[in-house]
Amino acid sequence: MKILVIGSGGREHALCFRLSKSPRVEKIYCAPGNGGISQHAECVTLDDFPTIANFCKNQAIDLVVVGPEQYLVDGLADFLRAENIVVFGPSQKAAQLEGSKGFMKDICHKYNIPTAKYARFSNAKDAKEYLAQQTLPIVIKADGLAAGKGVIIAQQREEAEQTVDEMFSGKFGSAGNEIIIEEFMQGEEISFFALCDGKTAVEFGSAQDHKAVGDGDTGPNTGGMGAYTPAPIATPDLRAHIMQEIIFPTLKAMQQEGMPYEGVLFAGLMITKSGPRLIEFNCRFGDPETQSLMMLLDDDLAEILFEAAKGKLLTRPVKFHSGAALCVVMAAEGYPGEYVKNTEIKGLNEAAKVTDVEIFHAGTKASADKILAIGGRVLGVTAFGKDVKTAQALAYQAVDKIDWQAGFCRRDIGWRAIEV
Repeated sequence: MKILVIGSGGREHALCFRLSKSPRVEKIYCAPGNGGISQHAECVTLDDFPTIANFCKNQAIDLVVVGPEQYLVDGLADFLRAENIVVFGPSQKAAQLEGSKGFMKDICHKYNIPTAKYARFSNAKDAKEYLAQQTLPIVIKADGLAAGKGVIIAQQREEAEQTVDEMFSGKFGSAGNEIIIEEFMQGEEISFFALCDGKTAVEFGSAQDHKAVGDGDTGPNTGGMGAYTPAPIATPDLRAHIMQEIIFPTLKAMQQEGMPYEGVLFAGLMITKSGPRLIEFNCRFGDPETQSLMMLLDDDLAEILFEAAKGKLLTRPVKFHSGAALCVVMAAEGYPGEYVKNTEIKGLNEAAKVTDVEIFHAGTKASADKILAIGGRVLGVTAFGKDVKTAQALAYQAVDKIDWQAGFCRRDIGWRAIEV
């Protein structure tokens, strides 16, 4: 089997790593890839949808795995399927579950999928009038894709009104042309993954991530500073409840709407006193959750994704190792604000020698015999252990062998699970 992975982040590196373990896989390509993905795949430059399709035909690609959400929201899966290319990822219409938070909330409302009370707005005046009648804190979201930064939890009325003004003034570009205001939910947040083939779904693990930039979950939110799997709160009973009350009803809803969902369905959930409630859906694998999931997976990822893409998802449970995996993200100084680029990272080979550790690259490029940091989130140092505490210790042991003066990381990834 020949596979093309689309993307350049830590998520795509982790997917290439796990796909390379499949005895069915002959060759992996990644477009565009990064400074570390070449360990497992040949990195290629493919500029647009027709170029991707032509490459697939010329190289006899058996399966395309799409990483970033923007490609899916822009319709890459539809384009490739029209060319008879097998692709794992939802259609453009189905990807609205992530591409439009308002669309997602309307689906939940119509089909009784548990989520927060909400309202949609296309102008600041109406939004502020609604805010005046709500209790605080309150959640304000840009409707469209905003690189994980379009959600604000406002603690004060003035902050809420300022957020509304900023969103409608273009802070998040076209993503803020419409906004959603919703109630603040109390509870513990988890990420839950399911693989779907349009008709059915199978559970694909749980995780918890650390969005804030600083230790103790302080400072501004980021794309994710680390994650671990499984989430301790995700008991077998809770996971079954999530599948029955959220995943399967969503799959049925999308079928009834004429846009069957094919791909990975990533549910961000709040576990409240009254049960799990949906915060948001993502139409792709999470980052950095995927790094941990791929370390824990004990199954043939290529086979599973191929069968799902062909509409024949395996009905058996996906196999994972017992134990836990944890990913520590190393980021460039200044992130999530302005950060320094093209700084050299040393010590990667020594760090990789730590037992049960993989170092997944995100914002890197290879330059001669050097690895340079070119992004905000740059490395995902990921470890496997008998429990989260063991995996954490191994991950930080590897982190401490990396010589990168212009980088930093949180030192408390996994603290919630270790305190349990």
